[in-house]
Amino acid sequence: MARERRRRRGGVEEVKEVVKAPAYIKRKIPVHDPLSDVDLRIIENNADTILEEIGMVFGEDLECADIMVAAGGVRDAKDPHRVRFPRGMCREIIQASAPKQFTQHARNPERSVEIGGDNIVLSPAYGPPFIRNLDEGRRYANIQDFRNFVKLAYLSDNLHHSGGTICEPVDLPVNKRHLDMVYSHIKYSDKPFMGSVTLGERAQDSVNMAKIVFGEEFMKDNCVLLSLCNTVSPLSTDPAITGSVKVYARANQGMIITTFIVGGAMAPVSVVGVAAQSLAEVLAMMALTQLIKPGCPVVYGTFVTSMSMKSGAPTFGTAEAAQAMCISGALARRLGVPFRSGGGFTSSKVPDAQAGYEAANTLHATLDAGVNISLHVAGWLEGGLAMGYEKFVMDADQAGVLATAARGIDMSENGQAMDAIREVGPQSHFLACKHTEKNYREAFYMADLSDSQSFEQWKENGSQDMEMAANIKYKKMLADYELPPLDPEIDKQLLDYMKKVKDSYPDSNIA
Repeated sequence: MARERRRRRGGVEEVKEVVKAPAYIKRKIPVHDPLSDVDLRIIENNADTILEEIGMVFGEDLECADIMVAAGGVRDAKDPHRVRFPRGMCREIIQASAPKQFTQHARNPERSVEIGGDNIVLSPAYGPPFIRNLDEGRRYANIQDFRNFVKLAYLSDNLHHSGGTICEPVDLPVNKRHLDMVYSHIKYSDKPFMGSVTLGERAQDSVNMAKIVFGEEFMKDNCVLLSLCNTVSPLSTDPAITGSVKVYARANQGMIITTFIVGGAMAPVSVVGVAAQSLAEVLAMMALTQLIKPGCPVVYGTFVTSMSMKSGAPTFGTAEAAQAMCISGALARRLGVPFRSGGGFTSSKVPDAQAGYEAANTLHATLDAGVNISLHVAGWLEGGLAMGYEKFVMDADQAGVLATAARGIDMSENGQAMDAIREVGPQSHFLACKHTEKNYREAFYMADLSDSQSFEQWKENGSQDMEMAANIKYKKMLADYELPPLDPEIDKQLLDYMKKVKDSYPDSNIA
């Protein structure tokens, strides 16, 4: 976002407007497709076979099963929640109405994002119950941590979305904390945000709060909320998620339908087997959204990682996970819907070299796969159990590398730089030429935290490693943070709504 830089020269304060960061990334490079059309058709055929022969179990939600049966699905004779689908049924339903691209509106219109097409939207990590920082180590997260990470995401030019459950505020009652989380996204940021999915009633609270901010009429035809709706692999759902899906679909709000898969545990160990099962689950759930509300925004999501066959623990930054991501990206494009995957994943407990290379591997795969919206870009540690303060700003720094790569190569006259080569000629340097003076500010992406000093300078300046530098940076960002404008009347209505809901039932720590 645009921020002013102030300095004094000769006793006079000068104000220089910094160029606004784009609200999202416009991709100008090709994607990586590791399989041929013939190979992808085999996977699509396998997914149809899975849906036809095995089907999907809709948890304890008989209404969802009934909706699918009414559209042509076949109910299992022994289990009324299990539905099988004629070949091609789910794909046909999705392609008839699901949008290929949609706008998620932010309360600041300049921060609205386009999801789908050649666009890339980057968002913080989602769901960790713990936080970690250099000063305290690892501890349970609280609501102040949640607010801090919303602020850090708001302040980062390389993150375009405020996210959802950035960390779990365990100091608040389980059955009421969703209200404070949604409010924090609205209050402390003006970027797009996500709603609650832990119960249908909590999804409805998210919708109701969004109506206070955006207006009920506007929301009828516009997406202002995105939600993360995971299947329960293999081939089943959970009533909390299907309850949320019904709420968001009926409100015409966006949903990321995601398969959360650890290969070898919730799906086969083979990449192609994972891709086929993942596609089958997504097809069934996305079709459900379109049967409830044709045209509601929906995103094909995959969260796929492999499993250590030694310990059973999930692994990150692997070649197999990258392959699965690229295959799923191709399948999403063939289906004609936006794609979600990727991030800055690591199994490491601290922001060390392992965290750096695993996160970098996954971010590169995110770019290769043609991901349109990526959760978990910043802060992810310990397989998603911890949100790291230092890692958050380190990852956000590296998200700038992804953005630079996605912009592609400048083949304009300025990019060709022939005027500079003519001006400088042989046996000289380009430091003072006109082209360098014109372009030096934007010529190269310079990560804020990367150290390029000489050894002697580095030692003289305190021998800081990147984690130490990140610790200083995130604290300064929070110290300098300023609230984005929010209409006081809207703020009051939100607080009144939260109080009314909280007062209507007792606190509980049962999910």
